[in-house]
Amino acid sequence: MSHIKIAFWSTLALLTVLWFAADPFALQASGVFGLRGPMVQFSGLLAMTCMSVAMILALRPRWPERWIGGLDKMYRLHKWLGIGALVLAIAHWLWVEAPRWAVGLGWLTRPERAARPAASGEIEATLRSWRGTAEGVGEWAFYAAVLLIAVALIQRIPYRLFYKTHRLLAAVYLVLVFHTVVLLNFRYWTSPLGVVMAVLLACGTWAAIVVLARRVGASRKVDGTVSRLHYFPGLRVIEGEIDAPQNWPGHKPGQFAFVTWDEAEEAHPCTIASTWNPSEHRLTFITKELGDFTRRLPEALHIGQPVKVEGPYGCFTFDDGRPRQIWIGGGIGITPFIARMKQLAMDRQAYSGRQHAQEIDLFHATSDYSEEAIDKLTADAEGAGVRLHVFYDKRDGRLAGDRLRAAVPGWRDASVWFCGPVGFGAALRDDLARHGLPVDERFHQELFAMR
Repeated sequence: MSHIKIAFWSTLALLTVLWFAADPFALQASGVFGLRGPMVQFSGLLAMTCMSVAMILALRPRWPERWIGGLDKMYRLHKWLGIGALVLAIAHWLWVEAPRWAVGLGWLTRPERAARPAASGEIEATLRSWRGTAEGVGEWAFYAAVLLIAVALIQRIPYRLFYKTHRLLAAVYLVLVFHTVVLLNFRYWTSPLGVVMAVLLACGTWAAIVVLARRVGASRKVDGTVSRLHYFPGLRVIEGEIDAPQNWPGHKPGQFAFVTWDEAEEAHPCTIASTWNPSEHRLTFITKELGDFTRRLPEALHIGQPVKVEGPYGCFTFDDGRPRQIWIGGGIGITPFIARMKQLAMDRQAYSGRQHAQEIDLFHATSDYSEEAIDKLTADAEGAGVRLHVFYDKRDGRLAGDRLRAAVPGWRDASVWFCGPVGFGAALRDDLARHGLPVDERFHQELFAMR
């Protein structure tokens, strides 16, 4: 989480420093109308910076994934950049409109408008001629952006509607790029601030075009076929196996992929529940009925159905070298641990049953229970040499920090890997932090939420 905060605040701080360097006397103006121009420029710059970086991250680029901690963390940063853009855009709009309202109400007196300096050249003159158009379309683009970002943030709005409308933000962004290029203080373009903004706007524009063309992740997509399906009615979970014979680069246990089951529907993120064996070239996905689309999967899927798989993504790969690990899978969050156990079992088999060096305890906390699924999980744990602890809420009560620490006496030497509900993970993290575990280095949490 710290890298998300660092990336967010350092981005805003960098643009703030560059703005002060480009316009060091901007805040020395007096009165509301004296500050209005500089603050309109400043708030607009920061809002477009947030939108540009968010648009670039929408392409799911590989280069920042390892530093940020995985695509799930990149999406969390994308979300906070969207929130930042929303807040800053509202501030920008208020600096434009509020002084006018105050004049209309008699609270302020508009000062005499000073004559605008002559344009320094043909480019500036051309931009000035478009000023009225840029202001008009920028205002309507602002209203559209507020609406679309609100749809993205309101969790009660179905994922299907969010996915279909969220792409429209790319078109809104392109309008706001035009608005920014025309209305940005022309002097800024010859400063380091202008160079940075030009790069951000150019990269953001390219990203928006890719999003609108529906080419995000195109180079990482492979064709596959559904080869096996199994439904667990007690868990409302479907396990599907996909045959991906060509081009899949392989994956590490704990990574995930975007799966398109139906071309008319959006791609859905799914954790891969199998290890990679090039000789079998098959991927297993376990999906729980959580939303409108996933509830239809048991009826919609069939053997032989073509699908597309994009990935792999994620850094939840158990690579830390600690002598002891504690795994916690809440509900469907058990999936990455199944993949890792299959990898460990395959390694044991390859090395004639030799036990791996790590001591591993797996806690599976669930509110739904299936004897068949627990039997399979138990077999996987035995094959991998992992100690399994099952906490069925109705039978065993909820898993909390004290119960975890009591079950694993050597927990202070362990790293913790958590995948499950965010609130559950936060409670365990807080408990372990209070008892001395350095959670920033050793508590790894998959933030499996794409909005």
